[in-house]
Amino acid sequence: MYQTDMYEGMIAETVSINGHNGDNIYAYYARPITSEPLPGVVLIHHMPGWDEWYREFTRKFAHHGYAAISPNLYQRSGHGTPEDMAMKIRSEGGVPDDQVMGDVEASMKYLNSLPNSTGKFGVIGTCSGGRQTYLAACRIDGFNAAVDCWGGRVVQAKEELTPQQPIAPIDYTKDLKCPLLGLFGEEDQSPPPDQVAIHEEELKKHNKNYEFHMYQNAGHGFMYYDRPMYRQEAAVDAWAKITEFFDKHLKG
Repeated sequence: MYQTDMYEGMIAETVSINGHNGDNIYAYYARPITSEPLPGVVLIHHMPGWDEWYREFTRKFAHHGYAAISPNLYQRSGHGTPEDMAMKIRSEGGVPDDQVMGDVEASMKYLNSLPNSTGKFGVIGTCSGGRQTYLAACRIDGFNAAVDCWGGRVVQAKEELTPQQPIAPIDYTKDLKCPLLGLFGEEDQSPPPDQVAIHEEELKKHNKNYEFHMYQNAGHGFMYYDRPMYRQEAAVDAWAKITEFFDKHLKG
């Protein structure tokens, strides 16, 4: 709760971490200036890349009392504008799931190495990062909460699998290790509502702790304020649900 006499400060910077297979990669790291114990959040960037929106998203979590980090999942393919790197990654068929999981786990371990870490961590991603968030919540030990924002291709047919994505995320559902929040748009085509329903049935089958919210009059990327797909009412409500969910599971 904000008070007008409270002190507020933040450190935000690019750091280097040892990612998958020990590869050195960049990550954007932000934290409030405080000696108080901090839970952590790992942000998995979307297909458009490690861009300005994700830096702002990372700082937003620091603003709300978290140590937050977002690794550059595309770094092994070089450097350039986020748009250029996203096009290059698309042409290469995407980033291998195993590599992403290694980078995400390394990011969590970086947060855990900080002297005032509480040892509680969340993971969140949008678009392809939502899909990868679900994978992380199923495959990586140590996350206490996960938020999938319109992650497409959680449900994948066999013919859609690739060397980079050899197993559909939904097939890991029995291994989901933490509570899950899912936020989706009714007008989205990736994932469409029928795939969200399939995902929900699988979560129910395995008696997992989850909550899904489907927004009317919203499609893919409804929280991206800098794009025509932005939907203000849905975005504000979604952010409130995200903060409430993480506060419950990481600060409670």
